[in-house]
Amino acid sequence: MKDLNKLSHLIAVARGDIAADLLIKNAKVVNVFSGEIYKANVAIAGNQIAGIGDYQKGKLIINAKERYLIPGLMDAHIHLESTLLTPSALASAIIPHGTTSIFIDPHEIANVLGLKGIEYILRASEDLPLNVFVLAPSCVPATDLETSGATLSLKEISILLKHPRVIGLAEMMNFPGVINAFSDVLEKILITKKAKKIIDGHAPLLKGLFLQAYISAGIDADHESIEISEAKEKIRAGMWLMLREGSAAKNLISLLPVIDNYSVHRCIFCCDDREPEDLIKKGHIDYLIRLAVKAGLDPIWAIKMATINCAQRFGIKQLGAIAPGYQADLVLIDNLKNFQIEMVIKDGNIIYEEGVLKVSLSPYLEPEITKTINLKEINPDMFKIKIKGEKARVIEIIPGQILTKHLIKEVKKQADEVLADPERDIVKVAVIERHHATGNIGLGLISGLSLKSGALASSVAHDSHNIIVVGVNDRDMYIAVKAIKEMQGGFVVVENGMVKAGLSLPIAGLISPLNAKEVAFHMEVLKEAAHRQGVTQENPFL
Repeated sequence: MKDLNKLSHLIAVARGDIAADLLIKNAKVVNVFSGEIYKANVAIAGNQIAGIGDYQKGKLIINAKERYLIPGLMDAHIHLESTLLTPSALASAIIPHGTTSIFIDPHEIANVLGLKGIEYILRASEDLPLNVFVLAPSCVPATDLETSGATLSLKEISILLKHPRVIGLAEMMNFPGVINAFSDVLEKILITKKAKKIIDGHAPLLKGLFLQAYISAGIDADHESIEISEAKEKIRAGMWLMLREGSAAKNLISLLPVIDNYSVHRCIFCCDDREPEDLIKKGHIDYLIRLAVKAGLDPIWAIKMATINCAQRFGIKQLGAIAPGYQADLVLIDNLKNFQIEMVIKDGNIIYEEGVLKVSLSPYLEPEITKTINLKEINPDMFKIKIKGEKARVIEIIPGQILTKHLIKEVKKQADEVLADPERDIVKVAVIERHHATGNIGLGLISGLSLKSGALASSVAHDSHNIIVVGVNDRDMYIAVKAIKEMQGGFVVVENGMVKAGLSLPIAGLISPLNAKEVAFHMEVLKEAAHRQGVTQENPFL
């Protein structure tokens, strides 16, 4: 009866017989279906758009004053953990940028807590003024070369796929497993198909027959394209192309030439990762639109890529457009060039207006997800590296890249012990297992960081998120790891036995309970402290 009354009310408002619950007058409506912009009034009944036309009656009336009205923006692929924020804190940060829907892959928290971590994210994102759709991580652990905190089994993926907000299988990173038809990989694909849900891809530089084999399995979207020829080949083969512009990986501008009258219908925007500092200073999907339009992309195409294309890719019929029956997720902007967000409407309610967030959101915490740093006893001696010869393997960081180089260099020694050599940009690095208190530790040497003194440590270390520490001396490395343990996760900078800066990430060792501005402030302090100790990378914690 409730649904019947709701539908009857919607139709009555659409006919113009009764007043809309919310009426937006004098708007320049951006139609993502026809590509038109026209002046109209938009009538809203409850959480749905009733109609677009010459409506005059409304219980609450907004005068758009000929500003542009667009659908709520969507991020097609983001790792929530990359923001270091809880779902509620992320919502508070991105709603002012016009985002009303995100599609997340909680791969990071799954590597720490498995199913329990994903279920926490689902609970924490319930009832937010933001549509949070989740994809079940496909590769946990990502590799058997690391020790992860958990494994996500086929049975657990099957459980997740039954949740109404879990809409598919997240990026299938194991493309060799797909191409070579490994049974464990194919079983994950098959249970997703059986659930009639989508499968996201992860196929950097994959081309030719290998790409055909990958797509033939049912994987139909990818956010990892780097080259234009690669992106075109994926679109030709029926893939949705996600143009990525994150804090780390930036491919949007280089891939814009791929977009034309035909391919635009298969192109979508995503961030993949987004640091809180970038959310505060630059924005979210609104920033990607500004960037693309400035580079020459038609603004209506850009809006289409950030709205209806994304909704259609994920098979969500009620989102992404200003049309009768669609969810009333709407954004008022000043113009199509500056793209400044002036009002956000979610489910027919004004939730942001002229710089003010009109909803109060608190972080949702659970005790069992805040105690994940489990270390065996640690001491400074565990960081000693002993070799017989005069040369050793050195990992070289490539600025702005996730790839590294393998070098063999002469090293500084004292007897048979290797010492850090900051003058030659060679310092120690250690990875310490932090999930099961095994005491396992990997030791090595690293170049390219330019660290001159002290140590840096982090519990965010892709993909298994053990503790990683780099340092010039063993004692500061020990102090840094000890601080991470005491904080139950986070980032820290140490010098001369003292913690110079830190940010606690107690939620799975990955996420802070603070808001975006607070996290961004602490990250700036951390980066400044690292730079004072010689580090040249803009963000050594990324």
